Amino acid sequence: MPQSRSSDELHKRRGTAVARGIGSVIPSYVHSASGGTVTDVDGRQWIDFAAGIAVTNVGNSAPRVVEAVRAQVERFTHTCFMVAPYESYVAVCERLNALTPGAFEKRSALFNSGAEAVENAIKIARHATGRPAVIVFDHAYHGRTNLTMALTAKNMPYKHRFGPFAGEVYRVPMSYPLRDGGLDGATAAARAIELVEKQVGAENVAALLIEPIQGEGGFVVPAQGFLPALRTWATAAGVVFVADEIQTGFCRTGDWFACQHEGVEPDLITLAKGIAGGLPLAAVTGRAELMDAVHVGGLGGTYGGNPIACAAALATIETLHELDLAAAAWRIGATMTARLRSIAARDPRIAEVRGRGAMLAVELVRPGTLTPDPAAASAISAACHAAGLLTLTCGTYGNVLRFLPPLVISDADLTRGLDILDTAFVLGGVPC
Repeated sequence: MPQSRSSDELHKRRGTAVARGIGSVIPSYVHSASGGTVTDVDGRQWIDFAAGIAVTNVGNSAPRVVEAVRAQVERFTHTCFMVAPYESYVAVCERLNALTPGAFEKRSALFNSGAEAVENAIKIARHATGRPAVIVFDHAYHGRTNLTMALTAKNMPYKHRFGPFAGEVYRVPMSYPLRDGGLDGATAAARAIELVEKQVGAENVAALLIEPIQGEGGFVVPAQGFLPALRTWATAAGVVFVADEIQTGFCRTGDWFACQHEGVEPDLITLAKGIAGGLPLAAVTGRAELMDAVHVGGLGGTYGGNPIACAAALATIETLHELDLAAAAWRIGATMTARLRSIAARDPRIAEVRGRGAMLAVELVRPGTLTPDPAAASAISAACHAAGLLTLTCGTYGNVLRFLPPLVISDADLTRGLDILDTAFVLGGVPC
């Protein structure tokens, strides 16, 4: 077992052992975490407004998850579902089929990561439709593999010098109310659809892939009506509508899945992050006729649906239900939104407070303009880290601060974190 040493010592070891291309937000090394806090090997504690990038929705080391994982490890750790199957894989698929939007018959397949889920959703859509093209959106993020880099909009650091990328991927404008003049959802959707029909041809499109609320792209919430209009068009055109709910899923936005907010029922939904309390698991869930279109052996992977991760997922879903963490997300969101708007009222760098539930962000600009201010976002985030609050930046322009506290965070820790954030807006640079 590795020995816990000081963060400084570990950072030196990292320099000679870990590839430089893997970054970290803070230079401290974690010893333990629970609820809404993270403690490093030096005993320093942070309030957690990151949740492992929306992974530990039920908190770190959630009791049900720990118990389920321990019991599964004692029984067996791996057989590969494609070799010797087991009940927990089937049980996770049953739960996902029941939980995800849509009353139609569904099937699920389990994988390891969000990017892998997205790749398999595209495979399924192409196989089922016999069409090649995939439609994605400005500011989108879908992963770091070759195909998902093609689907992702942002060059640096995700795509720079990693090409050539997979073909037949076409990008259209997203509904981004702050930056598209407040275009209403129906009009923004019509703009995107017109480009698809003129430049690609609906008859060539296998899938339309969209995050109901964009994640790495800046927590962009599309205007009301945008997603339903795209859903309607996809149905009429025979296009598979794929909702990427990897960051928005499992109660993060106050609903089990973000597309439920407007009653959108995707044909396929990709899931990961919050699915298994911190263990690596991902899924594609969707219409039975699409999922079953693929020949036997066409889907799978050695570790996909690992029994330990499946046990964790079942315990995570039980915890989300038992603690009603969808409602908790709304409560967290109400508290945070009120405080963020109070900060915005006195700080002209904040162009917008946005998000839903416990998936919130502020976009920073040069006062009086919409010119992105990534330096301010970095400085404020650094001030938060120095004061003991874990925050993340994001956005195409690097000018968005995003907040993803665990859904089990205590009121005291949430308030303490918001106090630190409030102060950081001053320490991170006096408003111009």
